[in-house]
Amino acid sequence: MKIGIVGCGALGSYYGAKLCKDGQEVWFLLRSDYDIVKHRGVDIISGEGNFNVRPKCARTPEEIGACDLVIIGLKTTANEQYPKLLPPLVGKNTAILTLQNGLGNEEQLAELFGKHKVLGGLCFVCLNRIAPGKIQHIAHGRIVMGEFAGWPEPRTHDIAAVIQHSGIPCDVTDNLALAHWEKLVWNIPFNGLGVAGAAGYDAVASGKLKNGVLLGACLTTDILLTDPNWEQLVRELMLETIAAAHGLGIKVPENAAEQQISRTREMGAYKASTLIDCERGQPLELNSLFFEPLRQAESANVPTPRLKNLCAVLSQIEERRKGVQ
Repeated sequence: MKIGIVGCGALGSYYGAKLCKDGQEVWFLLRSDYDIVKHRGVDIISGEGNFNVRPKCARTPEEIGACDLVIIGLKTTANEQYPKLLPPLVGKNTAILTLQNGLGNEEQLAELFGKHKVLGGLCFVCLNRIAPGKIQHIAHGRIVMGEFAGWPEPRTHDIAAVIQHSGIPCDVTDNLALAHWEKLVWNIPFNGLGVAGAAGYDAVASGKLKNGVLLGACLTTDILLTDPNWEQLVRELMLETIAAAHGLGIKVPENAAEQQISRTREMGAYKASTLIDCERGQPLELNSLFFEPLRQAESANVPTPRLKNLCAVLSQIEERRKGVQ
């Protein structure tokens, strides 16, 4: 397959490198990392085995042209770039697979290219980009993918088979919305509290960031699960997320919270992606990960006071960061 990778950070680079190593024709659409990846390739550092690959590199989508599959690993804060970056890559039979966080990404793609071209994927993986063209794979890697417009088609399973052949566990779901909300059960507390926790527990619990309060360090997953107050807030946010899904008719299992907490304890001091963005001074993915789930919960008349307070504090932190910049 001819595969275009749009968004070559940790996520796009890792999955693109695995597909390239397996012999697929993989193109990386690059900006700042172009020269390094062009001349040195991509290095994957992993307990499963280190490797280097040399994908095809391009600075513009026009250099790549129409692909069989476009994989989107962009931060959702860059979704306004869709109309500029994607049309040259999308032909009559192109499938578009977004691996982005949160809600609303498939809808934006469907508006541009039609529902039938769009698939969504959820990634359960621990990755860090430690240098240009150098990705550290810490743990996991499974993808759960499905059609945005309905039931899995033959092409859904064909794409999953290509991904699986590259050594990436990949499951096909017939309910993409359920998969999204199941992942939000983890993303909302650990991404959200990881950043908002810098304001202190009282601020997050009340939804009010006091003027003049200095922000501390972001909180890794181990801190959130060893302090009793934070752990309780993690659990309450998870239960609100499950309730919101149920209000929308999406049957996330009741035990999802305890299962995810148990798995997260095994990850040690892990920094969720929003923490890394915050530390690097990059925009935070607030809309897709927090504001849109809150909006949908409110539309279903499901009370989510903890999520509402979390969104309020994250908004205030982001405004303060913009002011500093």
